[in-house]
Amino acid sequence: MDITPEISADRKYIDHYGDGGFRIGGERHEGSIIVAPEQVWPWAVSVMAELTVASVADVFAAVPPIDLLLIGCGARVERVPFDFQYALKTKGIFADGMDTGAACRTYNVLMAEERRVAAALIAI
Repeated sequence: MDITPEISADRKYIDHYGDGGFRIGGERHEGSIIVAPEQVWPWAVSVMAELTVASVADVFAAVPPIDLLLIGCGARVERVPFDFQYALKTKGIFADGMDTGAACRTYNVLMAEERRVAAALIAI
């Protein structure tokens, strides 16, 4: 029995991560990215110390709006700063940090469930 969810061809699904980038729907993206079901943006963050509210501004403009932002912290989990989480919460977005691999897998599952999710992913 095949339990693979049907994913519309226009949705941004993460096929691969590593080697300094990502493959989204068969297309290679070098460096860090922000991915949402409808769009992929380059992201100028390479370490968690560079994470700011301004660095994820593209997420605020997403249509339809994003409810959950996964932060792929790189090779290992790092704490997402409380002030960052609070600032996003005031905009109606919950932020959760995990290593980049876990963030990719979690994004794919939630996106397949048609949740309003995006992932800001530091390349590894």
